[in-house]
Amino acid sequence: MKKLIAILTTVFLTGCSVFGIRTADQPSYQVVNEVGNIQIRHYPTLLVAETEIAADYENASNQGFKRLAGYIFGNNQKQQSLAMTAPVIQEQQAETLAMTAPVIQQKSEDRWLMAFVLPKGYSVATAPIPNDKVVIIKELPAKKVAVIQYTGSLCESGIEKNADILTTWLNQQGFKALSPARSAAYDPPWTLPFLRHNEVQCSGQVF
Repeated sequence: MKKLIAILTTVFLTGCSVFGIRTADQPSYQVVNEVGNIQIRHYPTLLVAETEIAADYENASNQGFKRLAGYIFGNNQKQQSLAMTAPVIQEQQAETLAMTAPVIQQKSEDRWLMAFVLPKGYSVATAPIPNDKVVIIKELPAKKVAVIQYTGSLCESGIEKNADILTTWLNQQGFKALSPARSAAYDPPWTLPFLRHNEVQCSGQVF
């Protein structure tokens, strides 16, 4: 955890003040609907650097940040540093089993995806190529996303709690989730919990 905090501190120094006030660029979006702390947003196409880690939440966070922070700070074929943006996205994965019914899924171990949104102006063709082969550059298509916003410490239990709230709300509205719930973190670790901006997001159908 100490190593993760050191990495986070370095990463966010370029985008936050000593008081944890967010100044890093964030993706633009359009709010389609808003009910309390839940929004339906439309995001344009986004470019991300992404990596997958087979570990529990804490270790996956540590390893993922090492890889992605290394990439944006010059561990790429151009040795080019990229500006830090927010949020940092993290999503738990399930492993598909090779059985007679391939639609059956079972989580055999913890697997997490972590992604940094890359600055505007880059494309898959122009973004620096990662030196680390487990970091990939990919384009996320434009889509509508349901988002619940909350404060407090960023932890697995908080993600799960708010994912349940968001999923319940979607079901009540007759919406169908098309993706696993994912965490979106906007703040450095020194930000006081009551000042933090955390989100759980989920793309869906008929928003």
